[in-house]
Amino acid sequence: MKGAASGHYGLIARFDDSEALLTAVYRVRETGHRRLEAHTPFPVPGLAEATGFSEDGGRFQVARIALLVGVIAAAIAFGLQWYTAVIDYPIVVGGKPLNSWPAFLPITFKVGIFNSVMAAAITMLVKNRLPHFYHPVFNEDDFAAASADGFFLSVRGGDTEKLAMLLWNCGARYVRELTL
Repeated sequence: MKGAASGHYGLIARFDDSEALLTAVYRVRETGHRRLEAHTPFPVPGLAEATGFSEDGGRFQVARIALLVGVIAAAIAFGLQWYTAVIDYPIVVGGKPLNSWPAFLPITFKVGIFNSVMAAAITMLVKNRLPHFYHPVFNEDDFAAASADGFFLSVRGGDTEKLAMLLWNCGARYVRELTL
């Protein structure tokens, strides 16, 4: 195995069962590797925590961004309606005051909700690194078994020699290099 070769992505290892995969994830994380992904045919309890997927630190980041964008968009919509009706083109209709704020609420609400939903969807896609049209694991011949009976761990970067030995010691069936 070569380290840091041109086109080098990382390593992929196949394990016989979920316990061996979980043990390998914990051991690889102990060595300082943080860029790893586990591929399994069914959800494995504790795997998200082991890979560090759930300790992102931004637990409520999607909700906060959606709220912030929604409030800002609603404020802009309300301000635009108020400016248009009161400052830019004031027309008295039926003796109502120019600043008839209840008339502005339906549009303000709709703009705020629409922008919150769009912000949440875009933030979710960005945080999940989607869409992801290509991944080097798809070049692995045996990777189709990940949806049937395969347990795979792909680790990006790092010292491939030491990492390969660690994966072999964790009980990997095989360890192969992934290239771009």
